[in-house]
Amino acid sequence: MRSFKLIDRYKSTQVHALNPQNTAVSSTTGGGAATGGKLNHHHNQDNHRINSTGLKPNKTNSISVTELLLPYGLPTTDIIEPPIDPHLKPIKFVESLADLYRRLENCSVFDKSSICLEQYSLLRSLGDPKLLRRCLQTARQHAVDVYSKVVLSAWLRFERREDELEGMLSMDCSGHIFECPKAALVNGCDRNSVHDHCQCCQDPPQVFDMDISMKYDECSTAEEDSNVCFCIGNEEIRCVRYKIAALSSPLEAMLYGNFVESRRDKINFSHNEISGDGMRAVEVYSQTRRLDLFCPEIVLELLSFANMFCCEQMKSACDAYLASMACDIEDALILIDYGLEETANLLVASCLQVVLRELPSSLYNRKIMKFFCSSEARERLAMVGRASFLLYYFLSQVAMEENMVSNTTVMLLERLGECATERWQKVLAMHQLGCVMLERKEYKNAQCCFEAAAEAGHVYSMAGVARTKYKQGHQYSAYKLMDSLISEYNYKPVGWIYQERSLYNVGLKKILDLNTATELDPTLSFPYKYRALSMLEENQIGASISEINKIIGFKLSPDCIELRAWFFIALEDYANALRDTRALLTLEPNYKMFQGKVSGDHLVEVLGQHVQQWSLADCWMQLYDRWSSVDDIGSLAVIHQMLANDPGKSLLLFRQSLLLLRLNCQKAALHSLRLARNHSSSEHERLVYEGWILYDTGHREEALSKAEESISIQRSFEAFFLKSYALADTSMDHESSSYVIELLKEALKCPSDGLRKGQALNNLGSIYVDCGKLDEAAECYMNAIDIKHTRAHQGLARVYHLKDQRGLAYHEMTKLIEKAQNSASAYEKRSEYCDREMAKNDLNMATQLDPLRTYPYRYRAAVLMDDQKETAAVEELTKAIPFKPDLQMLHLRAAFHESMGDFTSALQDCEAALCLDPNHKDTLILYHRAQNQATN
Repeated sequence: MRSFKLIDRYKSTQVHALNPQNTAVSSTTGGGAATGGKLNHHHNQDNHRINSTGLKPNKTNSISVTELLLPYGLPTTDIIEPPIDPHLKPIKFVESLADLYRRLENCSVFDKSSICLEQYSLLRSLGDPKLLRRCLQTARQHAVDVYSKVVLSAWLRFERREDELEGMLSMDCSGHIFECPKAALVNGCDRNSVHDHCQCCQDPPQVFDMDISMKYDECSTAEEDSNVCFCIGNEEIRCVRYKIAALSSPLEAMLYGNFVESRRDKINFSHNEISGDGMRAVEVYSQTRRLDLFCPEIVLELLSFANMFCCEQMKSACDAYLASMACDIEDALILIDYGLEETANLLVASCLQVVLRELPSSLYNRKIMKFFCSSEARERLAMVGRASFLLYYFLSQVAMEENMVSNTTVMLLERLGECATERWQKVLAMHQLGCVMLERKEYKNAQCCFEAAAEAGHVYSMAGVARTKYKQGHQYSAYKLMDSLISEYNYKPVGWIYQERSLYNVGLKKILDLNTATELDPTLSFPYKYRALSMLEENQIGASISEINKIIGFKLSPDCIELRAWFFIALEDYANALRDTRALLTLEPNYKMFQGKVSGDHLVEVLGQHVQQWSLADCWMQLYDRWSSVDDIGSLAVIHQMLANDPGKSLLLFRQSLLLLRLNCQKAALHSLRLARNHSSSEHERLVYEGWILYDTGHREEALSKAEESISIQRSFEAFFLKSYALADTSMDHESSSYVIELLKEALKCPSDGLRKGQALNNLGSIYVDCGKLDEAAECYMNAIDIKHTRAHQGLARVYHLKDQRGLAYHEMTKLIEKAQNSASAYEKRSEYCDREMAKNDLNMATQLDPLRTYPYRYRAAVLMDDQKETAAVEELTKAIPFKPDLQMLHLRAAFHESMGDFTSALQDCEAALCLDPNHKDTLILYHRAQNQATN
């Protein structure tokens, strides 16, 4: 939550903890892997942990794990290379963000949705799910046509993976208007908020009885009323002339105009492709305006008749009626062809919606993929118009996520390229197709795709061009290409260019390129991996582990965890190898190690034979110890072992989700939460997990409602905790704070374990601090520390600081640094309780451990600005913004530019920041002020 007394707005957040600005662990900066602390002590700490927990290799086995696995070979530097990211990566990222914001502010309502989609594409490289979801929500909010609405609604639903929730059907409405399948089928721009609810739950569902036959005796025209007869074959259908004429202008002209039919009582309709039953249905509809009397086949005839004679009202009614019948894949596949043939927009949109809301499973339906992937698909879907690119964008992204190298993925990307009309769309389609072709080892085709994207202005695609040349044996050509890029952009160096050139360099020059890449962009994992493997080849395994630990400490990725597991196997340190393998399988359950030759599960089984086994009680003790020491990877491994014995334990799955959130693995975290919900043993427990899912996807009010419903069934720790957390996530007054305090006290009265009670005590202390009750806060923090909730040291340090006891505050943070595996945030916080020189050292250590933490850069920049070193202050921020374009850093640099009189740069930074968050008040104020100053 954000407290109403905001001490330090620059602090990162802690997962499911109140007052997250003042916690020891970050969930938003990517920090939080197991291997924190001082870098040169990682390996010693790992060995110490093994010895202290009794995890020693079992010497009774005659064949070691190393002998079993090393035939596959240890990794070497010549078999690894960085992937080409399938995202747009403009070399002038801030400028691109600023341009997007300006266009969003000045575009028409018809263009806004498309620009939001471009914004989504641009921001994908940042990997922030919440930011991307907001882009899709805004695109949906401003979508005008039903096709765009249908695609975006399905996309939003897919991103939340509602298909993983047991009991949820694809066409069910979540209650949110922008994901509602019915709301998507309404033309026109929605002015609703992204948090508004639809009326699906309140409105009774429409029921259509498909077995009702036409009651011609009741509804057909009586003989004495008819004054025109339509002859179809041997059948004669009596109708009321003026009612048929009222269906459309062409029919009125035929029956009352200068045509011969106007003077006839019998009209031959045998050649108008309508059956006798169909014409009787026209006659009934002309009187009743009802369609529910007819079977679907007859309604399809009515639709065709309406098209032939321009009966717009009848066509709309048939379109809507048939659209309501598209409820499953089989129906949709049948009806969509009729819809396309008869240009029934609503019917086609409804059928597309059924298919899209079944993703990813519908990708494996041959009929569906034939429909979308064939070379005629674009022509058939021409009526979808400008939404065709959006449709294929969504389909191709799901396909790439499911199987990067499948033929389906290739064909969908080819269709995407055909639908592209704007430059960025063509760049995206060609670059992504190039990435797929590269993975498929079709290097010539990949080169053509990358070259097309590069010619359209996407500089990053040049890396793909170089890579494909290298794969075709033209190493020097690849080197010259990247070397020319470095010369061209030497005024604005970028890490990926040096990383790419390193592949085509040798010896010391290769290492220098990799070091430069790390300096420019420390989030690139390949340089760490290469340096670690170089050390391994020199038999410096300890140094290899220390090197790979540097990136694992702030950016958890499967490839780096796998590499470290290999190193531990080479050391015959099977306990740590098993830990890393279990953590890896938590991130990707089907992961295959050793270049895809060994399944992770098999490796766990083999390693487990050489490691002392734990009982359930042992596992809980180990979990408690690792959780308390902020050893998140170790905690994940313990939970993975516990889940192997009890896969349906919802409590463990929930704990797993908390750890994954802290490690910035949000998709994996929500997957664990959904599994916890599915395995809930009671209604009140299920409601709590649904509440956390809602909270973590930005629906605070719904989360509160779930918590209250759970409490009404049974009082539980987690329900009270969820309610207090959701309530506290706002600016609270004194009354609200008191209520949250009572909720946390109620939570502490309910049964739970020390892990969660320590968190509750920590949160309670934070609220007491915000209320000025420092003694009560100190007591909460001390109680939390007594049950080994290590992060409470930070809260207690804050209390000492507010009591003007800075020495005690510094000492308390030192305790946290000594105990916590991940201590980057602890160094950062401790810097507040010491003099400037010591603060500088702590912040440098925080940056060394986690370069994604933004506060140290801002602090150092502010100090430089205070010392009137304006250029150096801007440079301090500028070196971090390319790999961490953070809102606060952009805002601060804009403020610096303004104070220096550089209003153009100030405006650009403000626009880039507002592209990330258009409602950020401080930036909006600065932006308008800079605009006024620039015009004066």
